[in-house]
Amino acid sequence: MTGPEVLALYAQESLSTTGLQGWIQNNIVPLVLLAIAIILLWIGGRGDNAGVARRSVGLLIGLVALGIAVSGNGPQIGNFLASLLVG
Repeated sequence: MTGPEVLALYAQESLSTTGLQGWIQNNIVPLVLLAIAIILLWIGGRGDNAGVARRSVGLLIGLVALGIAVSGNGPQIGNFLASLLVG
């Protein structure tokens, strides 16, 4: 077998993005959540409670979207939401 044939065979059998997805879920997501918490505490410490409330609503929507993306249940959730509107 030549080099490209071995590479093509290896690529067909074992290459995937599960390692990268796992690393992002285990490392990047907690760091983002920690940064969000620190920013909200900093804003709240300045006495801008209305600003914290405004940002928290947007963050909750973003975290719901992140949870749907990470869980892989997007189509099921979309079908459920569509059934609420259509019946």
